[in-house]
Amino acid sequence: MNSHIMPTYARLSVTFARGEGAWLWDEDDKRYLDALSGIAVCNLGHVHPAVTDAICKQSARLLHTSNLYQIAAQEKLADKLTEMSGMTNVFFSNSGAEANEAAIKLARRFGHSKDIDVPTIIVMEKSFHGRTLATLSATGNAKIQQGFAPLVDGFVRVPYNDITAIKTILSENTSIAAILVEPVQGEGGVNIPDGDYLTQIRRLCDEYDILMMLDEIQTGIGRTGKFLAFQYNGILPDVCTLAKALGNGVPIGACLAHGRAVDVFISGTHGSTFGGNPLACSAALAVLDTLSEGNLIAQAAQKGDAIAKAFNDKLKDNPHIVNIRHLGLMIGIELDQPCGELVTRALEAGLLINVTQEKVIRLLPPIIIDAQQINQLVDTLSALIQELTA
Repeated sequence: MNSHIMPTYARLSVTFARGEGAWLWDEDDKRYLDALSGIAVCNLGHVHPAVTDAICKQSARLLHTSNLYQIAAQEKLADKLTEMSGMTNVFFSNSGAEANEAAIKLARRFGHSKDIDVPTIIVMEKSFHGRTLATLSATGNAKIQQGFAPLVDGFVRVPYNDITAIKTILSENTSIAAILVEPVQGEGGVNIPDGDYLTQIRRLCDEYDILMMLDEIQTGIGRTGKFLAFQYNGILPDVCTLAKALGNGVPIGACLAHGRAVDVFISGTHGSTFGGNPLACSAALAVLDTLSEGNLIAQAAQKGDAIAKAFNDKLKDNPHIVNIRHLGLMIGIELDQPCGELVTRALEAGLLINVTQEKVIRLLPPIIIDAQQINQLVDTLSALIQELTA
């Protein structure tokens, strides 16, 4: 372990040397099936040829100029994103936390434009929006907030998937400027709301003239079987944040606006030194072009259904399985007991997984995972679960 790195991660004792598709190899050339995709980042797998080619070509031409000047790749990426999402304009950042920071700032500026003295955002229990001070304050996890008080004011929290609680807040609090919500809570345990949850939030935001802001950082870019998860509901939010899979490993984030949010930011109100630079935008364009060329996004839905069905078949007689839930390739297997040790056991078996909320196995395999790899994932993990719960 390198003692000069701050100990902010309890890292597993493995170093990966190379990757290809859904596979990673460590320094001893042991092969691992990656069912985590760098936490929903490498949707196209590792070393995807289109992304690699785009990075190589752009790096040989130009890496950075700054947003003081026009950037052709950035403008092209904005065009592509708005075309695929239905949104209107975009602010580019370097990460999901930065994209959510932009959304929070946008909501506050929108609230002040309506003469709200203390613009307040409704956020959800068990949510996760980032590690910066504002996004940490919006996050519904007291454990990761511990030690960072005073947190940022301007947030009021309600249970996830509870429309009645939102209605109560809106009827009592005239300072609400926005609602910020994840279409599926990833860090919170792969929590999937009722089918009309987002649609009802959209109606309430229209009724009260506030912003509907969707954090699609984990759900976006094809992960759920739609380009963006809100497309299942046939709605458009006022704000949508993206990152993770947008660059397939190259850091880039985006805050998209529509409707009443489009003209909130003007020159000088927000910025980023590196956000949307030529290299990051070229990588993201390659990702979007690849997703647009075939039926990869539809495959995410089909493969997610297949994986969930296979786990249900394998584990149907295990009384310790609370629930197996999924939307596309966001898959959660909830046990009735802590199961964090499965991460190490799976690593030893050549499989990369994650456990969140202590009892939920979270799987985020790349969209390009094939049938043989799906079988290996299901067989290996099912055996480990049976062994743990025996």
